[in-house]
Amino acid sequence: MKKALYRKYRPTKLSDIIGQSKITKTLENAIKNNQISHAYLFTGPRGTGKTSVARIFAHAINGFNYEIEDNYLDIIEIDAASNTGVDNIRELREKATIAPSTGKYKVYIIDEVHMLSKSAFNALLKTLEEPPKHVVFIMATTDAHKVPITITSRAQTYNFKLADIDTMAEYLRNVAKKEKIDIDDEAIELIAKRGGGSFRDSLSLLDQLATMSINEKLTKEKIINAIGLPEDQIIEELLSSYTTQDQTKIASLIKETIANGIKPEVLAEEIIKHIINHPDPQLFPLLEKLPNVTNPFPEAKLLLAFLKLVKTGIVQVSAEKTTAIKATENSSMVIRKEKVIAEAKEETTPEPIVENITPGEFNFNHYVSKVSPKLLAQTLARDVEYEFKDETLHLYPKNKFIHDMLKKKENEQSLIKALGNGTLKIHDQNDFKKTPVNSKISDIMGGEVEEIKENGGEDLF
Repeated sequence: MKKALYRKYRPTKLSDIIGQSKITKTLENAIKNNQISHAYLFTGPRGTGKTSVARIFAHAINGFNYEIEDNYLDIIEIDAASNTGVDNIRELREKATIAPSTGKYKVYIIDEVHMLSKSAFNALLKTLEEPPKHVVFIMATTDAHKVPITITSRAQTYNFKLADIDTMAEYLRNVAKKEKIDIDDEAIELIAKRGGGSFRDSLSLLDQLATMSINEKLTKEKIINAIGLPEDQIIEELLSSYTTQDQTKIASLIKETIANGIKPEVLAEEIIKHIINHPDPQLFPLLEKLPNVTNPFPEAKLLLAFLKLVKTGIVQVSAEKTTAIKATENSSMVIRKEKVIAEAKEETTPEPIVENITPGEFNFNHYVSKVSPKLLAQTLARDVEYEFKDETLHLYPKNKFIHDMLKKKENEQSLIKALGNGTLKIHDQNDFKKTPVNSKISDIMGGEVEEIKENGGEDLF
């Protein structure tokens, strides 16, 4: 049986890891100087090498030679997604007290550690507070913000990053050469872009395409036809039509793209990547809608994402006084004054003056207007629940996408700067059901309201 490329080329030494040189160098020095911590936390997107580095490091500190299929009793891997309960961690704690059989350390690799329940985290914390000298924990997660601070503060944290396109393209080119895959440079670059910086995803895609094109040269055109990737030119035309409010062109381009075999979800994903890589305040409203392009009816959701926020029909006598918008004949809607102003601003808009907030006089709309209009933070902040209490502004994002974008360094810094002398706390999206609005309804109803829904299960807020 042919071994998948992502398994065949999985690294077995820290020096084999590509794109994470700072991390691997630090870990190599720790081994060399015998300065091994009792707990490590590897964070970052999927496919960046977190699990591979964890396995290699676990073998290295024990002096074991690492083979992909080996099985040492002193290296225990746990999938937190299927072992979330407190009983699983209690069992781990009991076994952790037993000395290693052959190695110097008993190493526990806990993958997707953010999936542990609250009680399981508390049980794990007790071990991290007073760990046996022979135990090392290596935790990995794609959602670092879901790991309690009590855990992260007791571990050395390493942030893994996605590979840039040039690094990925060179890596794929070397693999293709070793595998004798006939592929041109344009095709390599397209796979590198589509892989999104993930080595596993990029290798899997190369593997899939090579299997489909045995004895044929892989070209950019063949890849587009095979997996339905939208070309940059189509995306740029679509975004240009959005900014110029050409609804006829938008509908035509989407229809044509889908007819060519490109799935709406794929098109939405590629557009999101394009906007993030080429930020333009005029396009930020799209980022609120495109993540929702999923089944059922993804084609309709994609079209609405582009048409619903188009400014056709806006009568804007004064940006400061406009409070309502007359939409197109096919879709009437009202959009808050602030969103009109945000969409109307140009990239050359000067940074707003930041004033200190006076306790008891907090005005959220005024605050958002002070967030840099050049950043996505201002647009997204308008669609969160908030509470200002004890000189701290609490933001409650509605979903993971909004949470992650607000937590990006430049966005979070802009939100903090706009507060002046206040403190900012961006809550996990799972806390949305506990926002002040839900709490007030709960008080009125005389009990806890965990989730309020209507229309067959859609979130009300």
